Amino acid sequence: MTLSLRHARVRYGPLEALHGITLAAPAPGLTVLLGRNGSGRTTTLRALAGTLPLSAGAVVWDGVDVTRVPAYERARRGLCLVPERGAVFGSLTVRENLELTARAYDRALDAYPRLAGLLDHRAGTLSGGEQRMLALSRGLLARPRVVLVDEAAQGMSLAVAARTYELLAALDACVVLAEQRLPPALHGHPALVYELRRGAVVFSGEAAELRTAPGAARRPPRSGSRPAG
Repeated sequence: MTLSLRHARVRYGPLEALHGITLAAPAPGLTVLLGRNGSGRTTTLRALAGTLPLSAGAVVWDGVDVTRVPAYERARRGLCLVPERGAVFGSLTVRENLELTARAYDRALDAYPRLAGLLDHRAGTLSGGEQRMLALSRGLLARPRVVLVDEAAQGMSLAVAARTYELLAALDACVVLAEQRLPPALHGHPALVYELRRGAVVFSGEAAELRTAPGAARRPPRSGSRPAG
């Protein structure tokens, strides 16, 4: 199975955010979209998920053109989007957030034991890193065929971030991550990498090739603003 964009263009009013990009994310497998803020990473995820329409081009999922398939229908078919913001229901408790996805949520607590002590806390009161744990846990409980995650480990401690990337890399699914730089925890994992710059793909290849590619993203890691875990 492959989820792909073909010559995709996306516009925000008069401004074009994606300039005819083509990329493919295989399954099972890990694909990482790299780029600075404004590069088109988030727009690419939203285009794949169907929450942002294309102005030209196509989204193809397992050989079928799903460009006109709405986001809710893609979700029913097994696509899970974990956005950078607004990924949890802040007025609901952690337990209620998990139960919206599955009545049995032991798998979520195994992935992130810290959540066990927060089950009766409202999600909106959690730290940024804890909210990411909860959002990702809901994704894991859904047992999706495709997982799209924007800034997976934002706000997490280094140990919890490493655990998060190990969990995502082990999924039997098409996993697409949008990151500013290649997470150190993924350096030992096979991954397909695309680097975006100003709405265009400037590098594509295996993660191991990125370190030797001229001009490829090799920026130092950034510590989370509100570590949790």
